Amino acid sequence: MKRRTFIKHSVNSGFGMLIAPPFLAACNNNQKDMGPNTISPISISTWNTSSANSLAGNALMKGKTALDAAIEGVAFEEMNKSNTTVGWGGAPDRDGNVSLDACVMDDKGNCGAVLAVRDVVHVAALARDVMEKTPHVILAGEGARKFALTQGYKTENLLTEDSKKAWQEWLKKGNYAPEINVENHDTIGILCRDQWGNLSGACTTSGLAYKMMGRVGDSPIIGSGLFIDNEVGGAVATGMGEEVIKTVGSFLIVELMRQGKSPQEACEGAIDRIVTKQKGKPSFQVAYIAMNKSGTVGASSIHAGFSYMKYENNVNENIVPSSKFNA
Repeated sequence: MKRRTFIKHSVNSGFGMLIAPPFLAACNNNQKDMGPNTISPISISTWNTSSANSLAGNALMKGKTALDAAIEGVAFEEMNKSNTTVGWGGAPDRDGNVSLDACVMDDKGNCGAVLAVRDVVHVAALARDVMEKTPHVILAGEGARKFALTQGYKTENLLTEDSKKAWQEWLKKGNYAPEINVENHDTIGILCRDQWGNLSGACTTSGLAYKMMGRVGDSPIIGSGLFIDNEVGGAVATGMGEEVIKTVGSFLIVELMRQGKSPQEACEGAIDRIVTKQKGKPSFQVAYIAMNKSGTVGASSIHAGFSYMKYENNVNENIVPSSKFNA
């Protein structure tokens, strides 16, 4: 599988048509004026998700909260039909069904998640609704889908023609198992720090390509795919979810930062924790990005090829971090 083909139309001209009404109104209601003595907003996102991170960064500059900005950013990739690992157009399971996972966490320690949801594009926003509008943290499967309908989300067939053709070609191989390699785990996670210095994040994915029906990886699991502690920092993961879950990777990174490690040192420590449990060089990819309360960022991956975006002071740049193995 190719890692990603990006939408090349203008963010400003196109994104207004991509946002679903249920959460666009909520984000706009939370917008505030930037004061003269504010903390510099920062947004970082996994992979070369330039448009998504730019949207998040611009939202922060307009005075939106960190959570609003993170959800607005990931929503772009959820609607990107050319992205085969997130949202609409995501690779299906081995039976040809697309299911999505997502979670969010805010600066107050609140969190919400949805697992194995079909027919709903904006699952990160739906995770927020679980957090804010139900007494629960997680809704799964048909229950999450039914809740989405009560909140005004529209249902869509998430399997595009391109994804269907790729799935049909995969079936011809006769290898009825998920594809596990360094190329097909392009979860998007975004961490934001707003003008008040508060941290929040969102993580969304269609999961492992051609997975078994019902498989859920790390992305919607609080502490694995995403973790925020507003007194310390936040982290988000991408890659082989089973391996991230085994080490509770994002929580581990935040705890390492709590112990005094820099975000870079903490990300490298979490990668080392995975690699040391393997016999030889891993055949899968895992990568982390992190940001502490002061706005310092860090990132690391098992294999080369991972990069992340950072938006600060109206500059949106792609950064290639360290990796455990360069080839």
